[in-house]
Amino acid sequence: MIILLVFAFISGLLTILAPCIWPLLPIVLSATSTGGRGKPLGITLGILASFTAFTLTLSYLVSMFHFDPDTLRFTAIIILTILGLSLLMPRFSALIEVGVGRLSALLGGGAGVQRNGFFGGLITGLSLGIVWSPCAGPILASIAALAATQMVESRIILVTLAYMAGTGIPLFIFATVGQNLLTKTRVLSPFLGRIQQFFGVVIIVTAVGIWTNYDKVIQAKLLEAVPAYSNLLFRLEQNKKVGEQLDELSGRQTREPETGSFLPDLGPAPEIIGISRWLNSEPVTLSSLRGKVVLVDFWTYTCINCIRTLPFVTGWYEKYKDGGLVVVGVHTPEFEFEKKTENVIKAIAMYKINYPVAQDNDYMTWNNYDNLYWPAKYLIDKEGRLRLVHSGEGEYREIERAIQSLLAETGMPVVEGILDLPDLTPTERLTPETYLGLARVQRLESREKAKIGTAGYTLNTNLTRDGFSFGGEWTLSDEYAKSGLGSTLDLKFFAAKVFLVITPRTTEDRLTIFLDGKKVGEVELDEPRLYQLINLPTAGEHLLHLEFDSTGTQIFAFTFG
Repeated sequence: MIILLVFAFISGLLTILAPCIWPLLPIVLSATSTGGRGKPLGITLGILASFTAFTLTLSYLVSMFHFDPDTLRFTAIIILTILGLSLLMPRFSALIEVGVGRLSALLGGGAGVQRNGFFGGLITGLSLGIVWSPCAGPILASIAALAATQMVESRIILVTLAYMAGTGIPLFIFATVGQNLLTKTRVLSPFLGRIQQFFGVVIIVTAVGIWTNYDKVIQAKLLEAVPAYSNLLFRLEQNKKVGEQLDELSGRQTREPETGSFLPDLGPAPEIIGISRWLNSEPVTLSSLRGKVVLVDFWTYTCINCIRTLPFVTGWYEKYKDGGLVVVGVHTPEFEFEKKTENVIKAIAMYKINYPVAQDNDYMTWNNYDNLYWPAKYLIDKEGRLRLVHSGEGEYREIERAIQSLLAETGMPVVEGILDLPDLTPTERLTPETYLGLARVQRLESREKAKIGTAGYTLNTNLTRDGFSFGGEWTLSDEYAKSGLGSTLDLKFFAAKVFLVITPRTTEDRLTIFLDGKKVGEVELDEPRLYQLINLPTAGEHLLHLEFDSTGTQIFAFTFG
């Protein structure tokens, strides 16, 4: 635990270098420019306190009081807007001064306590902490996941406090040094009024960015522009000792010892429930499989990460089925069309899946397992106890050794050796999965006003969002974008392979592909599925241009390899 606390503290110290904190720094600097010795400390403590409190308790508060979490975000936006206006307009500032003075008097601080001191800084910091999202490495990601699933306990609180303590030190130094530069430097102090007005504009613009969610787009672009920070953070946090302690903290075991002889008991395995339809078998329950080793694999047939794991899952089933291994594929759809049984049946045939597949269209089993990822694997022993949980790709060797270990516990002879299959898990920092529906994208930037139609936003002009551009006529719904007249799409990406989830309107739909300005092929769209558009020998930065030859083609999400 000591090692994890030390690394959490170091990661917090490095946060001041993170691109995702840069939009926050001008606000901190502007808030301290109004003077008051205690203001830097107030701002720092306010940010740390509100971020810590809401990270650890928000899921509990929502479940207890049933309020919209966005209420807190809008409150913070209002506070920031008021702060910006007070810097921009002296008369408005005087009114705020009177109001805060009266509030301070009610709280016992006396009428002379000003918004420029510790109290004013604390209010600003509290509002900033609500809307600030640090760049999440493995440590902070584990804290957030455990808090979201209401699994907060003393160790998680300690790790969070260690992280925030590391964050607070450089943030306080920045706020104090910035205040001294602005208020005590001869070159800058004569222009303090103008500087404050400039910072007022910065804060108001930031509040608008938070309101529209564009602040997250800026953070993402900054992080993409400075990949060295992410690489440093993940190298720091993804060492073996930290990984083992994060696994212990999360109650999971994803790193099996080399001997393959020990797997922790993670409690009774949740039952498979609420299945819409069973494919390849009659209905299956875990209680009916006692005495067997069961691998529950959550997947969906358009997910490229799932597709890359399927050769291993199907290979394990064929290799160990006679020795007592049962694989249950739980197909939980990411998109509406993935609920269609005929589409899942085609995918089962395409990927040569011979084990039982459960259509979990209502997310009943997904929720029963508290699952969060595609793909995810849950390994269950002969007694119905959960022994290993693994999310994402990779670590196939460790998972197979765990299967062998649990099969040995049944007393059955175990086939030796490890499957010799290529691990296609990407090792480079590729363009992340990109969704095209309104519900999954944070920001719209249109050259003309979008007109809201019955199916979503109807666009008759160019529109740019999250690194790609729509051209021509499109209709955007929550899940997908639907092509119209002259529809085109441009995308900058870094990868070797590009995939796109598509549902054609007819079997005559076509898609023309251009790469870096050159036509590279056409795709006939025959059915709803994942289509591979680009297949290059090595990853690199390229420009993809797509032209849709028909109307009504629905596109859902890009993935990369």
